[in-house]
Amino acid sequence: MLLHVHNEVTKLSSRVKRRRVLRATQVVAVSFAAVILCGTLLLMLPISSTSGESCGLMTALFTSTSATCVTGLILVDTLTGWTVFGQVVIILMIQLGGLGFMTIIFLLALSVKRKLSLSQRLMAVSNFNLNDMGDVAQLVWGALKTTFAFEGAGALVLTICFWPRYGAEAIWKGVFTSISAFCNAGFDIFGTEKIGSLSTYDDNPIVLLTVTILIACGGLGFFVWEEIKRRHSWKRLSLYSKLVIVMTLFLLAFGTAFFLLSEYDNEGTMASMPFWQSLLNALFQSTTLRTAGFYSISQGALTDVSIVMCILLMLAGGSSGSCAGGLKTGTVGVLLLALRSGLRGRETVTIRGRTIPQQKVLSAVTLLLIVLLMFLSASIAIAVLDDVPYLAAAYETASAMATVGVTTGITPGLGTASHAILIILMYLGRVGFVSFSLAFLAQNPAKSKLSYPEADVMIG
Repeated sequence: MLLHVHNEVTKLSSRVKRRRVLRATQVVAVSFAAVILCGTLLLMLPISSTSGESCGLMTALFTSTSATCVTGLILVDTLTGWTVFGQVVIILMIQLGGLGFMTIIFLLALSVKRKLSLSQRLMAVSNFNLNDMGDVAQLVWGALKTTFAFEGAGALVLTICFWPRYGAEAIWKGVFTSISAFCNAGFDIFGTEKIGSLSTYDDNPIVLLTVTILIACGGLGFFVWEEIKRRHSWKRLSLYSKLVIVMTLFLLAFGTAFFLLSEYDNEGTMASMPFWQSLLNALFQSTTLRTAGFYSISQGALTDVSIVMCILLMLAGGSSGSCAGGLKTGTVGVLLLALRSGLRGRETVTIRGRTIPQQKVLSAVTLLLIVLLMFLSASIAIAVLDDVPYLAAAYETASAMATVGVTTGITPGLGTASHAILIILMYLGRVGFVSFSLAFLAQNPAKSKLSYPEADVMIG
């Protein structure tokens, strides 16, 4: 009798947890959709377009989705296609998409943990060095202050750099670029000078390094930043934060070295640059590909092997709890650790004397397979629908799905069906991954009531 009651209570508790997680993911999905809808309606107004006429539903919807999901893909140039009013609408959506909703997600994630077991609540408190869950508001406020500090400092430095060329207009360009960079959006208001984006500053280390720092810091994640601020020591950081920082530095260094070697003799990108400038632009390329949509060299002129590497870096993405998309560095780290364990013939995945739960490894593999399936299906569909080279279609697909925003230049020329696919990918890349993460955050490993005989399956 007692066992039956215990089982019923367990089932009820499990259903309650699932409903809470469902409500959390619904809040995220509906909130993003609401902002996208409002942004679409505002951008459709004649006052938003430089032509004085409505830009149309598809252009407004595409731009609104790209801004809210902090992607950066565009159908019309942000400077020449939108008025100051339209640009203000875009930057507000970027700030909401990158910061406002990350705060909501931050609170939802902690509230989901709060509703679970005592051990999980204690883990959340321990990870963020809190006295109790009441400190969550203080933690979120700290994240907001950190964000505005980075954006303010970035805006000041960029305004000073832009002033000689643009005069008073440099203030708006500096603010816009700083917010867009920290929120990992990649929208710019420099027009189509040279090859667009920050290409006119490809020889300016202050501009490129400032934007690089803003992108990297915005993609590192609020969780990691708050822990760094609270613990002030590498040894006191949690294993997760150490994994994220190490993976971020590794991907930045690896990407920089790769692009420096693969593009140094490419006439369309770095062949005419001195070594220091090639190194600077290789670092910028490596940074922006994993999270933002700025670029300083022509993406359409990249070699095929560089495009493939770009796709891989975009799918890797930034860190959990950040403005970035993609698989996330923590997930990539777990997958690499699982690969190491597999090659060594070990049944458990370990790191620095700690065992990563099998459920976390399975979640990482599941997410990887979902991303690959979405990527292959969408890229093939775009290549077939618009008869474009597959590599170009794959590049745009990865850029949209990982909410990066770089482009080889084919996006404006794609058909309505392909634009619709990219819109769905941007939305899923932002909302879908968050919902997936929240679901697994609250998930307890399901224990099967039945035990089946083992099957001997040949691998390899």
